[in-house]
Amino acid sequence: MITLTINGLDVTVEKGSTILDAAKFLGFPIPTLCHMEGLTPYGACRLCVVEIGEGPGARLVSSCTYPAEPGLKVRTASARVVQARKMILELLLASCPQSKTIQDLASKYEVTKQRFRQEYEECILCGRCVHMCAEQMMAKAIGFRGRGQNRSIGTPFDVPSDVCRQCGGCIYVCPACSLRCTYTQPEKAICGGCANLSPPCLEKDPFDDMMCYMDPCVACEIKKS
Repeated sequence: MITLTINGLDVTVEKGSTILDAAKFLGFPIPTLCHMEGLTPYGACRLCVVEIGEGPGARLVSSCTYPAEPGLKVRTASARVVQARKMILELLLASCPQSKTIQDLASKYEVTKQRFRQEYEECILCGRCVHMCAEQMMAKAIGFRGRGQNRSIGTPFDVPSDVCRQCGGCIYVCPACSLRCTYTQPEKAICGGCANLSPPCLEKDPFDDMMCYMDPCVACEIKKS
């Protein structure tokens, strides 16, 4: 067992846990997109970033791949973390606005605009389908191809795979094609149909270093009641 600090609280977790494992076990919500239980952590989307360390040396890391270490100080919802997640969501919206998963995350983090060139990609290269096919279906029928802007997912040489069983597992885990947003106006990247009310506690200065990490937020629940 190892002891680290998450959001100012000393916690003890099993050796070999990642920061994401530790945070989820203790009830600190961290958004994920490429990560899925049962599959190897990949760290592609960076949506699960957290802040580790203190002062000028503090840095952002992907919690799904970073190991929990003794004495590590972690903040899962600092202003820096929230800003980084919003930027990542803007990029995801620029790439694949038709994904309901991405739209829901954008609503939760109050992303109301995206400032990048609009694309309408069918894939965000999260790698879920590749890992599902290899690790759960034991087929390895698909994989990554190319590099940089030419990177894609498919079968070698675009030839139908003789090991693919047409199980549909790749579609089931895909955040871009398994759930489509019903808001289909192509000129708008952000649906806003699922937009949440602004949490009142985030407007206060004391929360600059640590935003409310509770889900659901107690203050918001009290206000609604």
